[in-house]
Amino acid sequence: MADSKVKDIGLAEFGRKELKLAEHEMPGLMETRKEFGAAQPFKGVNITGSLHMTIQTGVLIETLQALGATVRWCSCNIFSTQDHAASAIAKAQTASVFAWKGETLEEYWWCTEQALTWPGKDGPDMIVDDGGDATLLIHEGKRREEAFAKDGTLPDPAETENAEFKCVLSVLRESIQKDPTKWSRMAKTVRGVSEETTTGVHRLIQMAEKGELLFPAINVNDCVTKSKFDNVYGCRHSLPDGIMRATDVMIGGKRVVVCGYGDVGKGSAFAMRGAGARVIITEVDPICALQACMEGFQVARYEFPDGHGVIVLAAGRLLNLGCATGHPSFVMSCSFTNQTLAQLELWKERDTGKYANKVYLLPKSLDEKVARLHLPALGARLTTLRKDQADYIDCKVEGPFKPDTYRY
Repeated sequence: MADSKVKDIGLAEFGRKELKLAEHEMPGLMETRKEFGAAQPFKGVNITGSLHMTIQTGVLIETLQALGATVRWCSCNIFSTQDHAASAIAKAQTASVFAWKGETLEEYWWCTEQALTWPGKDGPDMIVDDGGDATLLIHEGKRREEAFAKDGTLPDPAETENAEFKCVLSVLRESIQKDPTKWSRMAKTVRGVSEETTTGVHRLIQMAEKGELLFPAINVNDCVTKSKFDNVYGCRHSLPDGIMRATDVMIGGKRVVVCGYGDVGKGSAFAMRGAGARVIITEVDPICALQACMEGFQVARYEFPDGHGVIVLAAGRLLNLGCATGHPSFVMSCSFTNQTLAQLELWKERDTGKYANKVYLLPKSLDEKVARLHLPALGARLTTLRKDQADYIDCKVEGPFKPDTYRY
């Protein structure tokens, strides 16, 4: 679209070729297009996304657009954009894109504001968020507008030592002077957000517990087909990829310290062990520490001897996206099919009262549906229960097959 800002539109042809390859590896999204495309459930819906502008995200964007949505997009990380992906989407005009690799913090928050700003409208109807920055900007903007209306107080970047929050306050200071009710109007326009990752979910839960959340949210991060696939299998693939591209250092024989043995830590630890490293786990959670021990990992406190240092990749940000191309398309198809189903659910139920301004999980039936959509691509065939078998284990023939308390 005319108002996109990307690094080099000349990269669009290369990006389109990779998008075609990714579509083949993302069966969940492609089947979602087939199932819902004709009905156009997002016709007239404006969706803002703040999520790594990669090839895989391009397939998500074009799925939302194929279902009828108008889309504006920015990345959620200054290093994660794949410029050929951003260019391909911008040239095809399937979304307005504001993203390029290597943004400054000031540019990053400018891009976030552009993605949220809809010409001729008060804001988006829906948000796809990753890390919660789009959601944060609306909430902080509304709070600062209320302070300005009360006593004329403008946001002051000098009030914080945090370099990134200084940029947020600068954006809001300029915005309020131009339009002192922009973010308050936007907050009323948004009908829901689907959040991709742990940090963003934590932010949402904190706001909901304080009664400050301004619209309903679906926690995509804790869907089984996200957390156990993206976080475990995705990291297992992309962590060694990022390290080797950035350093060209052999992993075999090295001592690798993995800080934390949650889903990301599990995928990372197995990847490093598989590459021949001697893996040490650090943990504060006794359950995760016990899991690591049972898998044969050494669990210890690790202190660097004097004189030793570390190579910090991607300036301490996500190295698999900053130094490589992130998770492979297949696991991202699981994550992004959940995102699409979450958006459909929130929009369909927007006026029914089903969702208050709280944080929700997708129903397990939809989680199982995401898994089911990906099995044929792997040559798998499910067994079907007989009615008497289903009755014996107290479930329906078609599922869900596990209670909500089950931990996969």
